[in-house]
Amino acid sequence: MYSDSNTAYADDIMQSDSDTPTRFSRSAELLWRGRERPAPGPKPALTLDRIVDTAIGVADADGLDALSMRRIARELDVGTMSLYRYVPGKAELLDLMLDRVSDPGTLLDGAEDRSWRETLEVSASGSRTLYLKHPWLIQVNWARPVFGPNTVAGVEWVVAGLADLPLTDQEKVMVLTAVDAYVTGSVRQQIMYQNAAEETGVSDEEFWATQTPVLERAMASGNFPAMAALAANSFDAGWDETFAFGLRCLLDGLAGLLERQRGTMEGLPAEGQPGD
Repeated sequence: MYSDSNTAYADDIMQSDSDTPTRFSRSAELLWRGRERPAPGPKPALTLDRIVDTAIGVADADGLDALSMRRIARELDVGTMSLYRYVPGKAELLDLMLDRVSDPGTLLDGAEDRSWRETLEVSASGSRTLYLKHPWLIQVNWARPVFGPNTVAGVEWVVAGLADLPLTDQEKVMVLTAVDAYVTGSVRQQIMYQNAAEETGVSDEEFWATQTPVLERAMASGNFPAMAALAANSFDAGWDETFAFGLRCLLDGLAGLLERQRGTMEGLPAEGQPGD
């Protein structure tokens, strides 16, 4: 493997302004315009796409904590400094990774023919699949994403699917936020559960072997009658079943709101309707 004696120094220098506004500008430039095309000649072995794909592979395998410019350079068998010809640093690279995995892909197929409910169901299920495929995403702070082409395309088709709802634009965005919050909360719970055995070194069987006797005594005490009355299989639902049920409840609630909204709108003049 290629070694670079200056890798530690390079990582320190190249990451020094990773949280400044300049960093966000650099990321946006890379996302929308990419790097300048190389001069005529043989196709370079190293490309920005290859770097991003390798970084995603590292994060998928070992999590975000394992992601560094040095690790990616080792995976690509190149010197760390050569990466900086393509991407300024780890922070910008993460922005590129987020946009790459956010590609809506096949979710766009038939999008124009979906109802608002089908749109939200497909979007929610697609987001859940994405998080479970790339568990490191749950560690990322998405509060201020750097919007790239894939991210914008993903939001565009969902917004278009809600266009005819009797809601204001602000309310439509709040619907998207509520569904996203449900998805991330559900996925976070599932990933944490799946990681618990590895993180603690205690299997599910071993854990419940310690907890069951305690819970049985608690239920028999009469102090927790509601819990004691639960059916034996109350906690046996799988993750897929639980997610689908929760999403159905959320969308049923929205459907009821829309029906009430439409009923109210029937008595409004045209200029008083949402979106005007």
